[in-house]
Amino acid sequence: MTQKDISMQYRRLGHSGLQVSELSLGSWVTYHNQVDTSAAREMMAAAFDAGVNFFDNAEAYAQGQSEIVMGEAIKALKWPRLNYIVSTKFFWGLPAEGPTANRKDTLNRKYLSQAIDGSLKRMGLDFIDLVYCHRPDPNTPIEETVWAMSDMISSGKALYWGTSEWSAQDIRSAWDMAQRHHLHKPVMEQPQYHLFHRQRVEQEYSKLYDEIGLGLTTWSPLASGLLSGKYRNGVPPESRGAVKGMSFLVEGLTDSAKNAAVTKLEAVASDLGCTLSQLAIAGRRRSDPQTYS
Repeated sequence: MTQKDISMQYRRLGHSGLQVSELSLGSWVTYHNQVDTSAAREMMAAAFDAGVNFFDNAEAYAQGQSEIVMGEAIKALKWPRLNYIVSTKFFWGLPAEGPTANRKDTLNRKYLSQAIDGSLKRMGLDFIDLVYCHRPDPNTPIEETVWAMSDMISSGKALYWGTSEWSAQDIRSAWDMAQRHHLHKPVMEQPQYHLFHRQRVEQEYSKLYDEIGLGLTTWSPLASGLLSGKYRNGVPPESRGAVKGMSFLVEGLTDSAKNAAVTKLEAVASDLGCTLSQLAIAGRRRSDPQTYS
């Protein structure tokens, strides 16, 4: 696979005018847990030099510390604000003393209005480009959530909003609610998407791409490293599966049937002159025109 084959491409985020690199650099698990500000700065600089303009985060990653690490790295890099896109996500909340009501596992207006302020402070930014409802909240009326996210955009604290791991029905309900009340509509969804997890992106959401212009910024292209082939002989030290708190991934990462499939893919990758990781990402980029990260 030549450098020309893997050169960065940019696509509009759904029906918006925002141009997003096909690949993004995320921070889940790594920032603060495995990577400090200095290393994060080097990683982001390398990604940026390769054409990546989208850097993904979430309030809950490392209990807020991931946003701090990324914010410090951005400050050190001194990039013009127009040159990069930053995201964050809200739902899980942060640990705190006292009652947890309105602090976690919610998308109510009170929580959302304060969550965005916390993320802006931790990242040292005037606004966040993309904000997501990290999971659906069955206990908050969807109208309340849509109004709160739309107000976040209207206030200038964020530019676009979307969802993560929502059902097609819930996404459509939110979009219809915004349409009916002339509010800012959800622009994008962030679902898991890789060779072992395809149904939601390729089937469940299929009508939404054309009907409402839904864009995607998908996560886990290598299935947490499974598709790199590193887990065929168990869990390597210092891999994601060995990280404290990530033990819930181990059963899937060491699944014998999936790793047998990975071995078969290795022969395909060899014939194409690329690595397993390159094959997995290239295949995903070509199979779904809505995928950006």
